[in-house]
Amino acid sequence: MKKHWKTFFLSVFGVWILHHSATAGEDGNVSNPLFAEFNQMMELSKLNKDHIANAATTIIEQSKKSLEVIYAIKKENRTFDNTLLAFDNIQNDFGKVTYLVYLMNNVQPNADIRDQARASFGDLDKFSTDMGLDEQLYKAVKEYSETAEAKKLTGYKKRFLDETLRDFERNGFALSKEKRDELKTIQNKLSDLSIAFSKNIADYKDFLIVTEKEMEGLPEDYKKQRKQEDGTYKIDLSYPSYSGFMKSSESESARKALYTKYMNRATDKNLDVLKEMLIYRQKLASLLGYKTFAQYQTETRMAKNPKNVWDFENRMIDKIKVKAKIDYDELLDVKRKQLNDQSINVVQPWESSYYNNILLKEKYQVDQDKVKEYFEINNVMSGLFQIAQTLFDVTFDEIKNPSVWHQDVRAFEVKQNGKVIGRFYFDLFPRDNKFTHAACFAMVKGKTTVNGYQIPSATLVCNFPKPTADQPALMYHSLGSASVTTFFHEFGHVLHNMLTQSDLYSYAGTAVPRDFVEAPSQIFENWTWNYDALKMFARHYKTNEVLPKDLFDRMVAAKNVGSGVATSYQVFYGVLDMTLHDQYDPNGNETTTEVVKRLQEKILLYPYLEGTAFQAGFGHLTGYAAGYYGYLWAEVYAQDMFSVFAKNGIMDKKTGKRYRDIILAKGGTEDPLELVKQFIGREPNEDAFLKSLGL
Repeated sequence: MKKHWKTFFLSVFGVWILHHSATAGEDGNVSNPLFAEFNQMMELSKLNKDHIANAATTIIEQSKKSLEVIYAIKKENRTFDNTLLAFDNIQNDFGKVTYLVYLMNNVQPNADIRDQARASFGDLDKFSTDMGLDEQLYKAVKEYSETAEAKKLTGYKKRFLDETLRDFERNGFALSKEKRDELKTIQNKLSDLSIAFSKNIADYKDFLIVTEKEMEGLPEDYKKQRKQEDGTYKIDLSYPSYSGFMKSSESESARKALYTKYMNRATDKNLDVLKEMLIYRQKLASLLGYKTFAQYQTETRMAKNPKNVWDFENRMIDKIKVKAKIDYDELLDVKRKQLNDQSINVVQPWESSYYNNILLKEKYQVDQDKVKEYFEINNVMSGLFQIAQTLFDVTFDEIKNPSVWHQDVRAFEVKQNGKVIGRFYFDLFPRDNKFTHAACFAMVKGKTTVNGYQIPSATLVCNFPKPTADQPALMYHSLGSASVTTFFHEFGHVLHNMLTQSDLYSYAGTAVPRDFVEAPSQIFENWTWNYDALKMFARHYKTNEVLPKDLFDRMVAAKNVGSGVATSYQVFYGVLDMTLHDQYDPNGNETTTEVVKRLQEKILLYPYLEGTAFQAGFGHLTGYAAGYYGYLWAEVYAQDMFSVFAKNGIMDKKTGKRYRDIILAKGGTEDPLELVKQFIGREPNEDAFLKSLGL
């Protein structure tokens, strides 16, 4: 998350679990669920805080012993298997514990377990820093690189050797021992700050109390879930709650009040934490000989350097601004008509969702609340499965009564020709102290072992609407992060993890350059915009009527309403991230809030609201530091790859097999740019991406 070293076993999606023999828990009788037998499911319902602490301590000690074995090998006896593969095995075992601990930190309802997971993750994170700064390990890899065998390596083995050496050297092995100790202190401090930043967002609690009058415009199911005994309504800051209110409440003042609260999440603590993070990231970069932290980060990614990112972002600004202005003027026209005042010349950010909703209803005849009646969550899941199973020649079977951390969690096996090749969990509904967005957390990575192929596991964590006694869970089609498109997007990450065939842990699944990791998820959103795909599962929750074709056609016509504005926000987030890490002095006079204001006024058409500091709640500033540009960067490749499906048929099994074999199965074993070229049969370009925006 913070330093490239950790992308071997930690990405924003990376969480993995161990295959060692079972280890006794603190009570001496019950085996620790975190040490399940090879390819067996864990008894996660039995997990307690002592298991977490025990597993962290145990895996650190086991890793130290395994490293000693590598150190002891004589130079003339070094081989790929006893040095590089042994190192990959250590990372695999260590990662499987580390990232289940990380997952529990994000999803465990039990505060004691969650707190222990947070503390233990800090210990594990610091040990991973130690491995990245391990001089004896570096010497072992360096010795191996000078052998005759190493000089003849090809394919993923050569790639792994080259990148392992590169990452050691990026971690300071050109530095003196004194400087390396300083680097270690900086990295440990960054680990603590990153954990604190995320914790402050997850723990932040605020809400708005509104009257019946201020709830006018909102659907009954939304109101029922939030009504209090005194007749008022409590609107919290979870995404389904926030987005629904901003879209439908007729009260401009209440929307502004909620927007202000949402844009100030974690400002009480995280403005200071963010400043410290930026200071220490710059210290790290300077110590390693880089001008900026962005230069350090982009070196190992598809972009290669900050200049290529800035060129990309500026190109996007130029290409999108015309469409963004059209979108903005459309909303401005709606506002003028609604308020019967042609002199109005501004749309405020807390008004955009509201007037966009009116625009969709009146001009495009698309009522999002009516559309969602065709997307009951279980039907959506069924359609998602049917599409993925057809394209990739697998089946998904639900596991009955799985041992899980919360009663809402469901578990599934992925099978090919009747053989289990993967497992995934769904944790789909909001609850207190849970991760607040949508993400795929890997749990076990695919890997060739002496026991056979290690079955990958992953968890999809979302915050979708929860069913009530009166109504099932209905999903917006493409509005916000609790939508059908989000479900498909995140499941794309699950598929990337499930269908890997990498021999090495370090290249399995989503272990690709950070600015490519979103492409296999973004491409999957396209199936939610195809009628042949939707009619498989889009049925009215009351009548079972298939989504009418004329409604779908109106949805497509409205698809790119606001696409320019939405994309300009993505550009804004990417530019803000790059600015903070490439063109900003955290010790200077300009605050991060002033940077936000300056960039918002330059890039976005919506004015900045004084007194807000959204960057304090912008969680991607930890995991995606100097990397948020990757969302748009990856989408260019995603849409270019989808153009092959668009040409051959979106349910074409032959194209699905090629995509699985070339893109999903290979993970990080090859350069992603070369894989994309191989799949599409030419040099990539931005045409399909711009077309997808209506340009």
